[in-house]
Amino acid sequence: MHPDIQTWQQNLPHGITLSCRACGEPGRPVLLFLHGFPEGAWVWDPLLLHFSKPENGGYRCVAPNLRGYERSSAPEDVKAYRAKHLVQDIVALIDSECGPLQNGRPLAALIAHDWGGAVAWSLANQHPDRLRQLVIINSPHPGPFLWALQNDPAQQAASAYMNFLVQPDAAAQLAAHDFERLFGFLTGQDTSLQSLTTLSSPDAPTRSPHWLTPDVKAQYRQVWQHGLQGGLNYYRASPLRPATATDPGASAVHIPPEALRIEVPTRVLWAQDDVALLPCLTEGLDAHLADWTLVPIAHATHWVVHEQPARVIAEIADFLQPKTNRPPQ
Repeated sequence: MHPDIQTWQQNLPHGITLSCRACGEPGRPVLLFLHGFPEGAWVWDPLLLHFSKPENGGYRCVAPNLRGYERSSAPEDVKAYRAKHLVQDIVALIDSECGPLQNGRPLAALIAHDWGGAVAWSLANQHPDRLRQLVIINSPHPGPFLWALQNDPAQQAASAYMNFLVQPDAAAQLAAHDFERLFGFLTGQDTSLQSLTTLSSPDAPTRSPHWLTPDVKAQYRQVWQHGLQGGLNYYRASPLRPATATDPGASAVHIPPEALRIEVPTRVLWAQDDVALLPCLTEGLDAHLADWTLVPIAHATHWVVHEQPARVIAEIADFLQPKTNRPPQ
């Protein structure tokens, strides 16, 4: 681990503890980073180091391991992984970094990928005063995602892996043989999970995951050895998955329009070769987002943060730029 990255256990008022990583001085404007499945806070280390440097904004950069991951609290009850509890965790973490709403300040930006993005969409809808800007990386807004799961056969097929992840023995299967299937999930070698690295466009170049080095694999193992059940419980707690003969999934879901509205300025980065979350999931966002821009990223998969970190950093920096020249509030 880089010596400039701090780690600690943050105890929250409602009894949950989040294992956190951070870089940058407390008191500076805060960037908060939320990871997805099956990852951990460590995936943001290059961004924590970059944005904490004075020449890149001098932000206080914080990345928690979400509830259920690594050394964070991992309740056994699946209901503990519903959106309201996950949002509660992050709001409490914002309080600890920025101060309570009454006399604190909002995040400079909330930046999130995959399941972290699902939490971020909900937080931005329910607590827009807690953040100035939102950056989403390959994480579908619940409005287009629900529509696609109900109506789009291509996205229904792309999301079919979710129905494996909710099975009672999923954690044991994924952990077997030194996490062979989870690494297959990352590398494209496990077709039963519809690998997120398989390229969707036929003319895209074939490539191996150059980023999945032995050191990176070791970081994954460090997270997974704490248990996989917590991360899998996100899938179990949410009905947003394809319907099956025994599970109505998304077909039984209705989300009121007011729960989908995002007023916070938002930038959506979307890797175009993500075969689990198709580019069609960025369609229809105008109905829900008041102020937003879309940045398609070519020749990148769901793991774009690893594959093209410089591009991700550049797009976030560009989005933050109008804010960086203003004095901290």
